[in-house]
Amino acid sequence: MNRIDRLFGILTLLQSKKYVTAETIADKFEISVRTVYRDIRALGEQGIPVSFEQNKGYFIVQGYFIPPVSFSCEEANALLLMESLVYGFADKSIKTHYSNALNKIKAVLRGSQKEKLEILNNNIRLQLPACIQNDYEYLSVLQNAISSKVIVQIDYKNNRSEVSKRFIEPIGLIFYAFSWHVIGWCHMRQEYRDFKVSRILKITPTEKPFEKPEHISLADYQKLIPVDY
Repeated sequence: MNRIDRLFGILTLLQSKKYVTAETIADKFEISVRTVYRDIRALGEQGIPVSFEQNKGYFIVQGYFIPPVSFSCEEANALLLMESLVYGFADKSIKTHYSNALNKIKAVLRGSQKEKLEILNNNIRLQLPACIQNDYEYLSVLQNAISSKVIVQIDYKNNRSEVSKRFIEPIGLIFYAFSWHVIGWCHMRQEYRDFKVSRILKITPTEKPFEKPEHISLADYQKLIPVDY
């Protein structure tokens, strides 16, 4: 990768995250930390306000506007392929948001790219087993609750068809055994529970922050799941 492409890549990386450490940049672009310092300085010399916060990393100063990036054909094709996976494995809420986001991306493509994308779109199919039926609209709400660390109330039907109201502190989403599951601290049970999203009958964000001071990481909880798919 030449330096111009690398600088553009670093800028894109900084746009995609709140903070990025020098070590993260070095690992991604396979360069030394010293080279990262030089590249960051070069971005600053081009008028891009990159700042640094101790123990967190580099960031682009809020309010700075960067024009939309252009996409290569390969990048656009990858996003289109992901659309098929989203429509196969996500719920109605995520499908809507992804479709809106993809339309915004398509709007900045060149005419020839749009034409090729349309051809590719007509020649991609995803065949799924009948057991995958994500006919609900909860994943987007759960994503917001996880990122904002707020409690949600759910009406939940267990595998015995018993319905109960639960207040949970959702820590993450896991797709396994052909279904989405939300992992959360259950106030009623006072322990972490695994809720199958398709069994949620109703979900209501409370806007109340988590009450439990610390939570297990999703990666550690995943090790407790008795299946490996």
